[in-house]
Order: sequence, then C-alpha cells, then structure tokens
Amino acid sequence: MAHHVTSHDIPEDGERLDRGKVSGLMNICAIIAVAGTLGSFLFLLLDFTPDQADGSMALEKARASYAYSWLFAFFYFLTIAMGGCFWTLLHNVSNSGWGTSVRRVMENIGFVFPFMIVFALPLLLPQVQKYLYEWMTAHGAAMDQMKEAGIEGGVKDALHHTGDPHDHLLYKKVFYLNGTMWYIRFFLFFAALGGIIWFLRKLSVDQDTDPKPGLARLFKARWHSSWGIAVFAVTLTFAAIDWVMGLDYKWFSTMWGVYVFAGSALNSMAVIIIVTIWLRRQGYLKKVVTVEHDHIMGKLAFAFTVFWAYITFSQFFLYWYANITEETSYFILRNTGHWNTVSICLVAFHFFAPFLLMIRSDVKKKNGFMLFMGFYLLTLHFLDVYHMVIPERGPSVTAIIDHDPKLWIDLPAAWALDILAFIIIGAGFIFLLLRNLTSAALYPHRDPRILESANLHN
Repeated sequence: MAHHVTSHDIPEDGERLDRGKVSGLMNICAIIAVAGTLGSFLFLLLDFTPDQADGSMALEKARASYAYSWLFAFFYFLTIAMGGCFWTLLHNVSNSGWGTSVRRVMENIGFVFPFMIVFALPLLLPQVQKYLYEWMTAHGAAMDQMKEAGIEGGVKDALHHTGDPHDHLLYKKVFYLNGTMWYIRFFLFFAALGGIIWFLRKLSVDQDTDPKPGLARLFKARWHSSWGIAVFAVTLTFAAIDWVMGLDYKWFSTMWGVYVFAGSALNSMAVIIIVTIWLRRQGYLKKVVTVEHDHIMGKLAFAFTVFWAYITFSQFFLYWYANITEETSYFILRNTGHWNTVSICLVAFHFFAPFLLMIRSDVKKKNGFMLFMGFYLLTLHFLDVYHMVIPERGPSVTAIIDHDPKLWIDLPAAWALDILAFIIIGAGFIFLLLRNLTSAALYPHRDPRILESANLHN
C-alpha cells in the first residue's frame, strides 16, 4: 500500500500520548514501586543475629538472598535503559534519517537511566555489600586486623600485613577494587551518562517548540553524541564489572563489557519495537512509523541476536581453550546442577530459536509476530541476567552465614524473592517510561528529516 506523507500530514504540535489513557497503569506502578522500594530498604537494613533458636538464621538468609534478587532485577532494567541511551547516541552519530520517527522513543527509554539510581541505592548499604561483594568484606577484615595490631596504612598495606598471603588476586586488584574508587565510580556512572541522555533529550524536545528548528540542533546533537558514545561504552563496561563481575573478584573477562552490551542493545531494541507497536495500536505514530521501520528494527534485533551469540560463544570458547582456573570458575559454577540446564536453554532459546524465527524478511514486518518476539527476547534476557547474577548467591551467602563455602543456600522461597524484586523495579521502570512518553511529543515533528523518515523505503 502506498504511503506518502507531506508536511500537511504532520500535526503542527505533534502527537502526544494522552496521560488519561495510562494514568491508571502509572498510578498502580508508582504505588508498587514506592511501597516496594521502601519496604525493601527497611528489610535490607534490618540486622539479624544468626540464631537457629529464634529463627533469625532464616531471616538473615532471606535478607542475604534478597540482596542478590535486588541486584538481578536492578541490572536487568538498567541494561534496557542503557540500551535506549545507546540507540539514541548511535542515531545521532550516524546521522540516521530512518530513525527520526522513532528517535523520541529511544530517548524516552534512555532517559529512564538517570532515575535508576534510586534502585541502585541499596548497593551502597553495608548490610547488602557484605553478601554481594566479598572483596569489600575482606578489605574491612584486613583493616580491622591491622588496626588491632597497631599498624598504620591503607587497604593495600592491610592486605599485605594481615590478609591471606595466598589470595594474590585480591592484593593485586586493590588499585581498582577499593571502596573509595568504587563509590566514586558509582555516582560518576549516573552523572556522566545520565547527564548526556538528559541533554540530548532536552535538545530534541526543545526543537518541538523552536520557531526555526533548522539543522543546528542536529549538528549539535551529533557532536555531543560523538564523545557521548565513548562515555556510554566506559559506563556500561565498568558498571557491569563493578556490580556483576565484582560478585566474584577472582574472576575476570576482557569480553564481559561487550557481552553485557550485546544483551543491552538487543533487548532495548525489543522494547522500542513493543512501544512503537503499542503506540500505533493506540492511534499514534501512524503517519510517521510504517512497516518499513518495523523491517529495519526487526533486522537490528536479528543482527544483535547473532552478535550476542557470537560474543557469548567466544567468551566460553576462549575460557575453555585457555583453561585458567580464575577464568573457568564462572562456567564451572554455571555448569553445575540445574544451572547447566539454564546454560543449555540460553544456547537453544536465546540464539537458535530467535535466529530461525526472525531469519525471514517478511515476518519482521508483521506487528503481531514482532510483538511476540519482543516479549520473547525480554523473557530470555531475564534468563540471561539471572544466569549472570543468581548462581553466585548460593556459595557466597552460605559461606558468610554458615561459614562453609561448600554448602548451598537453603531457602526454598528464594525464587519468590527474585520475582518480588523484579516486579518492584519493573513497576518503577514502566512508570518512568510512561512518564517520559507523556511529557513530550511522541516524535520530533519539527525535525527537518521527519518527512524523509516518514516516507522511508528500504
């Protein structure tokens, strides 16, 4: 069917999502997110003395388990928000014409990122850190021992004088894994990338009311995105190292940042596809987003499905080939017990299934099918991030509480805590995304390239 759009077809004030249509959902999400986050803070702050007699041992294990649940849920939605930042930056840097119609959706997803700091705050609690990051506990114990011995100095001195002489990696990584630098990086992540996506979105939204939109804003956005994409790469890589790889300080991977990036880009594109289809079913974007845009977004989702598989296999293959103890520990743990089943499922359902389902060109233009694929990919991303974080919970928590690293956490309801944290942070993510969508026009209607995008053929 022919699709030709002229300037007369573009509303002078653009299109805005009626807040009344989503106010009910936003209110529900806000209540769940606020009440759940406050309740989680209180639960994580409580201090229990492990004692089998009064049941505090079970409560302590529940809090320890919930710390991992919270990190898992937070990191899942963080990767999607960061993916929105990536697609916004890439659109500007590449001077993309086709993406103009959906750029505002990219910006709105990315603009969730600065507000994710609220859900990251529990990671600052010592009550949470002692379960997640063993290197922090080791540093604290070494410093206490050094003080008791009357020796002055920093963490490196403490590890040298009183730490485990066999734990060479802990000593060698102090330059990076130290409390001061960890806290600085924590806030710098949100300030740097959050500031960039805020600026780019503001530049875009201000264009909607600019009497002379012109090309100046496009050049400005492209210039700032050119260095902003480097900030994105550094932020994503080191956030993934600090918050997830840091769960096992002995383990390291030079491909970890790219692995997390692959999942982030893929699944944020899945969210972009879902949002654009949903908005059109609500009566919006119909003049500027067509099956041609669906086709391109479907091709990008397909491409990053292959890229994710390539990076994932490469990381596993290099570990298998090198057979270095500190590296293989990651996969040894995840090839144990039921985690091996999860590993096999990721191979079969995160790559082979979507690869075969999306390889045909025509299916990428079918909204119903791509809506299904969007949710399917997000479900497998759930499994992927779960596979990154949760296997570390058993050995770490039982080693701290039961003082026996060979034990596994005995908490049958641990999965329920994972789902609870996911619902709480997920509600917050949906609220923030809907707030962004209703706060400005749904597409940059005064962008000089909007007609080029609306009349896309590929």
